[in-house]
Amino acid sequence: MYPTLYDALLDLFGISIPVLKLIQSFGFFVAMAFLAAMYTLSSEIKRREIEGRLTGRLEKEWIGKPLEISEYLISGSIGFALGYKVIDIFLNFELATANTQDFILSSRGSLPGGLLFAVAGIYLTYREDPRFLKQEPKLTERLVMPNEWVGNITMIAVVAGILGAKIFHNLENPQEFFQDPMGALTSFSGLTFYGGLICAAGCIIYYARIKGIKVLHLCDSVAPGLILAYGIGRMGCQVAGDGDWGIPNDEPKPSWLSFMPDWAWAYDYPNNVHHINVKADFISMGLESITGKAYPTPLYEIVMSLLIFTGLWIFRRNFTTPGMLFSVYLVFNGLERFLIEQIRVNVKFDLLGMAVTQAQVISTTLILLGVAGIAYLKKNPTKLAEW
Repeated sequence: MYPTLYDALLDLFGISIPVLKLIQSFGFFVAMAFLAAMYTLSSEIKRREIEGRLTGRLEKEWIGKPLEISEYLISGSIGFALGYKVIDIFLNFELATANTQDFILSSRGSLPGGLLFAVAGIYLTYREDPRFLKQEPKLTERLVMPNEWVGNITMIAVVAGILGAKIFHNLENPQEFFQDPMGALTSFSGLTFYGGLICAAGCIIYYARIKGIKVLHLCDSVAPGLILAYGIGRMGCQVAGDGDWGIPNDEPKPSWLSFMPDWAWAYDYPNNVHHINVKADFISMGLESITGKAYPTPLYEIVMSLLIFTGLWIFRRNFTTPGMLFSVYLVFNGLERFLIEQIRVNVKFDLLGMAVTQAQVISTTLILLGVAGIAYLKKNPTKLAEW
């Protein structure tokens, strides 16, 4: 396993770049997931604009308006935060790379570095101030197209998604939260995808309504990117070994899977990011494990997610009814997660006499919503066209 990019490059290519010790593998893949979703969303929205399905709206904006004091304060604050940490990281590199997460979240830092970066941030903001450029303030009106809001939509997805993922994880694992509330809230690990999806979706839909973007077209545009981002995120889980593996798998690899490497059938996740002994972890959970190997469920989810993405991307032009593509996405997303939950280690709770996981309940709900959406839109293909 490769907890950091440094570990990966050193093991795979023999290249040693110490600064890469600061970049966690899981975080890197999460960032790549958001970028991939942003790219596909932008591409799809632009296509729908060309086809006339999405239109812009007139927005008033000031040109040459002097910057507010608050903008200088924000620039200074961001500069201070960066300098406070960045300079301290380079002054205490070994300490920072020993436990990057704790180092970043600690209160320690370089006050001179923070002040230097704050001054630089304020100066750069001043250089962009229309007053410095001697521009005359002018109120104008222009047509703003939906693709221009993709950056804002992505940022909303990042913030709301991470918050939602943390909230749902802590709801699913209350014992972890009560043992260490601050650690549970600030830890970089412990993220529940569906929590992020639900919270991000709610915030983005609200934003879209404010900006006059047709919600169903937006949902259709983001559907392929969502499952692609999920698959890329799971790459981070597999590479870093973040504990998101399956139940014990002591069975020998079936002969019909001889084309697969052994680690794709059962894996013990050595050198994982949490330094967990998989066998001991299974035993602590009351699970029997002889070999200490588990089903590499992130790997299976990568494959399923990429297959679903490929299908949605290839056939996306065939779905002309607004909301239909997103409904199909909900069905396949729910099926993928429901199936993988059968061999995943997860917290279960009692629901009407059945032992189920949070993900199984949500995935089943998504399947039902998707099926209902498909059925309704087939009968009423134009009723929600403008929503």
